[in-house]
Amino acid sequence: MGNIVVIGGSTGIGAALAQRLAGQGHRVFATFNRHELPSSGSLSFHRCDVLDPHPDLSFLPDAVHGLVYCPGSITLKPFARLSADDFVQDYRLQVVGAVVVLQHALPRLKQAERASVVLFSSVAASTGFGYHAMVASSKGAIEGLTVALAAEWAPRIRVNAIAPSLTDTPLAATLLNTPEKRDANAQRHPLKRVGEPADLAATAGFLLSEDASWITGQVLHADGGIGRLRV
Repeated sequence: MGNIVVIGGSTGIGAALAQRLAGQGHRVFATFNRHELPSSGSLSFHRCDVLDPHPDLSFLPDAVHGLVYCPGSITLKPFARLSADDFVQDYRLQVVGAVVVLQHALPRLKQAERASVVLFSSVAASTGFGYHAMVASSKGAIEGLTVALAAEWAPRIRVNAIAPSLTDTPLAATLLNTPEKRDANAQRHPLKRVGEPADLAATAGFLLSEDASWITGQVLHADGGIGRLRV
């Protein structure tokens, strides 16, 4: 059992992961931005704004055995309707935020005998979808960061990413807010359903665990098959 930090652990995939890890006996340090959540047992919540150039990460334990960065966004627009500033703001949240957190956490990751970092990409980073230019740009950077840090931090710190497809979280609410939308999106996937937070929490939990101790520098596609299969 170890100390696991879940950045963005108050909602969606992050919340499912934080609860899962706490239930397994880990000490979990989860963050929220706006709406404070009560700490309970081995799960504690801490306010953290990843868009702050100097976020308050004073809650980090001396040794961090696992760190997961969950904050993200889904902005689907035609490329012509996106401004350069839109791309910059999205990059700040999804990439720069992760960089700042990881730089702060690195000395504590090194304190652990073995540590694991999990980042989140998207199936859109490697599979072309219309209106996904901004998502694909930021998540493509995350995949590059993953392999670079995995090389630099080996052998003591493993770094991997998960590339999901559409998952039933608050971020995807407008895409799944009617039975017709949900069914249409489910049918696009070979497994004929959209992802659930528990699906991605289980994948992240595996990558954090010793069961994945020989896996680093990988982008694991947990996407219902949509990135590779045509059925």
